[in-house]
Amino acid sequence: MQLQIAGENTINVNDGETIYEALKRNGIYLVAPCGGKSTCGKCKVKILEGKADCKSYGRLQQSERLEGVVLACQTTLKTPLFIEIPKQSRLVLGGKIAVSIFKDTAAYLKSYNVEIDPIVKRSCLQLPPPTISDNLSDLERLKRALSDHGLGHIRFSYELVTSISDTLREANWSVTLSYKKGQQGDFSEALSLFLANECSRRYGLAIDIGTTTVVVYLIDLINGEIIDIGSTYNSQTRYGDDVITRIVFATEGGGLHDLRQAVTEDINTLIESLTDKHHISRCEIDAAVISGNTTMSHIFWGLNPGSIREEPYIPTVNYFPLWRGAVSGLKINPQSPVYTSPCVASYVGGDITAGVLASKMHRNPEISLFMDIGTNAEVAIGNNEWIMAAACSAGPCFEGGGIKHGMRATAGAIESIRIDPVTLEPVIGVIGGVPPMGICGSGMIDAIVEMFKTRIINQKGMFNPKKSERIREGEEGLEYLIHSDSAAQRDIVLTKVDIENLIRAKAAIFAGVSLLINEVGLTLDAIDRVYVAGGFGNSLNVAKTVMLGMIPDLPEDKYTFLGNTSIIGAYLALMSDSLRGELEDICSKMTYVELSVVGGYMDEYMSAMFIPHTDMSKFPTVAATMGF
Repeated sequence: MQLQIAGENTINVNDGETIYEALKRNGIYLVAPCGGKSTCGKCKVKILEGKADCKSYGRLQQSERLEGVVLACQTTLKTPLFIEIPKQSRLVLGGKIAVSIFKDTAAYLKSYNVEIDPIVKRSCLQLPPPTISDNLSDLERLKRALSDHGLGHIRFSYELVTSISDTLREANWSVTLSYKKGQQGDFSEALSLFLANECSRRYGLAIDIGTTTVVVYLIDLINGEIIDIGSTYNSQTRYGDDVITRIVFATEGGGLHDLRQAVTEDINTLIESLTDKHHISRCEIDAAVISGNTTMSHIFWGLNPGSIREEPYIPTVNYFPLWRGAVSGLKINPQSPVYTSPCVASYVGGDITAGVLASKMHRNPEISLFMDIGTNAEVAIGNNEWIMAAACSAGPCFEGGGIKHGMRATAGAIESIRIDPVTLEPVIGVIGGVPPMGICGSGMIDAIVEMFKTRIINQKGMFNPKKSERIREGEEGLEYLIHSDSAAQRDIVLTKVDIENLIRAKAAIFAGVSLLINEVGLTLDAIDRVYVAGGFGNSLNVAKTVMLGMIPDLPEDKYTFLGNTSIIGAYLALMSDSLRGELEDICSKMTYVELSVVGGYMDEYMSAMFIPHTDMSKFPTVAATMGF
């Protein structure tokens, strides 16, 4: 059956296929952080002509249903359809945070004072053609030339040897060999053999597999330049928003295969988009580095993550072998190595070791606190001698999940809010200067704090309906009207349920920080530097984030916001052999603290379920500001 899209092409829809699935199969992506379970209510499309079967309307308002709006993930075709895709329903690949880091990451490499030394090396060789008197075999002739270049100990795979004779003669004995250099005393590994004038360009991929989003950097391995970036939602969310749900699903029949296929397709879609855009062939991708939490890394490689959630919480792998592209499922050179950032424990993964590498806290004698604020919030504390880490699940709300009008930090997201203390009217800042379509993490924090400062909500996050005319009764209870667009017939609100979810998330983060600091026998005064990572880290306002009660009440100059450190760490590991060594040293040095067995966690969590906290002595600047 056919699906016609207003202003675009007509596509074919398979029997039983939802509109969401058909659009995605044809390269048209919708915002759907819930993964097609109808809980987020964001993959809206409007039916202009035709009949459809909508299994669930989820969080759609009655007025929207009357206008023909349906959820694409819940709707199949009864007849050919003509639909319109609202702008706010379209997934924009590449957000503000990703782009800002994209501009700065190359400078990170220089700041480490290391040479560019990627995983894969290349050697250009001019071999003498064989003669009656010089009658070495093709492989031995190649090895002799490599020995002359200082590569006397190198192994060749069966697949590579089968192609050597044809390649050497086609190249007239002038070739380039790509190889992975072995550690001291180990053999190097030959990877690919090219004609001297082929594949002279060298590229690599840094890949961050987040629970909610996936990010890919395309990198020039010769000079370290980041050529382009792509990002998308992790399609595994269709099987569950959090890692525990996905682990359970992975242990069911075929579940692990489905999860692995979902994220691999996401990554490959981004790879194809980037390489097609820049006219790069598959053989030119020399290497890739994967960074993700322990569960995401296991699923990517098809390893059963079941034991991660069962006491004593043991993963299959901490230090992943250097596997080839052929077994990774990635659309890169099949012989290219794929390195995986090492994981410390079940709930402190390669994204955190990569983040610590990016922060440089492991190089400095001062005591630093590292906080990765995302779906799975992790914290680490330490210096160049020791590091301890813990995990505290925050959920996906700061990345748009579970929030009625939540979205990632892309064009159209409200990123800042100020409520006038006199008029109580909000002034918003929108990414890209375009009409607002939703609200991202930094905007959510601003909204709650501004409502708290103006007494629109109390310390429990409950509305005071008499305080503002913008407080109204919605389909989910009381809500605050942030922005109204009568022309577009679209309001952007923050609901009572949204605020409850955000307070729970911030409480989990602060409780984790407090307990970890207590566990190492320190106080907040001992912290010299705080590094904040996460998808929206660069947009956070320190004072407001402190007032919310999500981060410690420390002087603002102690804070450094780093953005997505998982992808930065992956980039550094891709570009430098010595930094890969540092990454593994970080992993071996880091001690994991399981908060669930630390006494007092629930007490600390419940105390943090207020704005900013029940114990205001922990937030003296907030107490002074609010007059408590």
